[in-house]
Amino acid sequence: MRRGRIAAALAALLLTSGLSLAQGSTAQAAIARAATAPCEGTYTIVVGGTWSRWDNDRFTGNIQQHVGYMSDIPTGLGVRSGVNELNRLVREQRAACPGQHVKMGGYSLGAAVVHVWISENWQTFGGNVNAILLADPKRQGGPGTNGSTSPWGPLVGFPLAGTDRNFGNVPVKSICYWDYICDESAGIGTYPKNHNDNYWPDFNMDHHNDDANEQWYNGAWYPW
Repeated sequence: MRRGRIAAALAALLLTSGLSLAQGSTAQAAIARAATAPCEGTYTIVVGGTWSRWDNDRFTGNIQQHVGYMSDIPTGLGVRSGVNELNRLVREQRAACPGQHVKMGGYSLGAAVVHVWISENWQTFGGNVNAILLADPKRQGGPGTNGSTSPWGPLVGFPLAGTDRNFGNVPVKSICYWDYICDESAGIGTYPKNHNDNYWPDFNMDHHNDDANEQWYNGAWYPW
C-alpha cells in the first residue's frame, strides 16, 4: 500500500500540467467522439497534459481534433487510454481521407501519448504524418539528459516509463526548455514553473511545419 501511495504521488508531481481551470476525470474516457473532419488541408490533432480536458488543453491554431483521455492518471494507464483514443481518431480520419496529411501535437503527458503512438504505429499508418512534442517526458537524451520518467520507470509503468527515439520515418519536432519533465539535468527545481510557463508560443500548431524534424533544447536548435 505504501509503495502504491508513493507511486501515485510521484507520478502526480512529475507530470501535472498545472491547468488550474481543468478538473480531470476518468469520465473523460467518454470523450467527444467527433465525426471525421473535412479532407482538405492538414488534419491537426492535439493531446493535452495531465488534468487537461479535450476542450481545454492549451493548444491553439487551425486544429481539427482535441483528444480526450484519462489525463488525470499520470501513469502508463493514462497514457494507454490516450494512445488508444488517438489511434481511433486518426485511423478513422485516414480511412475517410487517405491522402490527407496528419499533424499531431502533444504536451507533457500528452506528448508521451503522441510519442508512444508513433513508436507503435509508424510502420502501419502509411506515412504522411508528423508530430510536435512539447516537454516530452519520454524524450531521450542528447542534448541534455533523458526525460524525468526515466528514474521513476517502475513506478509510472509502461508505456509511460522509459525513453526512446523510435520514430521510424515520422518527422518529429521535440521542444524542451529548461524543464525537468523532459530533461533530468535541468533539476527538479525547474518544476513546475518552467514546465508550465516556457511553451506558450509553441502551443500554436500553425507555427510548426508539416515536415519539421528537429530538436529545440533550451532555446537552441539541434538536428536529430
